[in-house]
Amino acid sequence: MTVLYLTATGNSMYIAKSLGGEAYSIPKMIKDEKYEFTDDKIGFVFPIYSNSVPPYISEFIKKSKFNSDYIFGVMTYGAYDGAAPNHLMDIGKQAGIEFAYINTIKMVDNWLPGFNMKKQVENEHKKDIDTHLAEIKADIDSAKSFILKTNCVDRKITAHWVKKSDKQTEKGSLHGYSTGRGVKDYINVQDTCTQCGVCTKVCPVNNIRVDKEHGKISLGEHCISCFACTHNCPTNSIRMKGEKSTDRFRNSHVTLKDIIAANS
Repeated sequence: MTVLYLTATGNSMYIAKSLGGEAYSIPKMIKDEKYEFTDDKIGFVFPIYSNSVPPYISEFIKKSKFNSDYIFGVMTYGAYDGAAPNHLMDIGKQAGIEFAYINTIKMVDNWLPGFNMKKQVENEHKKDIDTHLAEIKADIDSAKSFILKTNCVDRKITAHWVKKSDKQTEKGSLHGYSTGRGVKDYINVQDTCTQCGVCTKVCPVNNIRVDKEHGKISLGEHCISCFACTHNCPTNSIRMKGEKSTDRFRNSHVTLKDIIAANS
């Protein structure tokens, strides 16, 4: 079994590796220009962004070739998953893929402008993650056919966010990603930055570099809003406009070294 994942704070990495088989980081596959995969089972594990599939994942799926009789998707989310399963199915159809299994799993939400990380971590046990993970693993082990159901309200909300992302692409941003100017509008690098370079290593799209001349880091134009940089900053120097707390999060089963290995 091959499991392809995207991770910023460790949630999706933990799920991917817990499912068994061989887990591969999607950013590393892209950097290595590997776009063809063959196995008895092939799966995707990634976080839901704005109740939908991130453009970064959509592009990877459409660009790649997957040779398998059983293709599945597991998406992590923090509060509301919308109709992300439907969106993933639609992307699959556009890529000539028929998903056999799609499910979601509720975990800590790392969206700093919307959630207080300290409270998220304190209430993590209420999400009963390991029980849900065990159920999903059993489903995939048995090659169960299942697509998580959604309702019309879910579909309308997800359609709204997908349309908004598409409009961003039409306006010239890269694949719906934030432009460099947009990044600078909501990220502030404080003077406590030591230019250690961790942020450059955890960024899955190489969007950050150390700017020795100005004594801080420099943000590029390809941000995908994963928040790996701010959550993994050792000095908590990368701050966000409107953040609910100064606390940061990394999945307790994952180390900084793991995330660097996956994304650098």
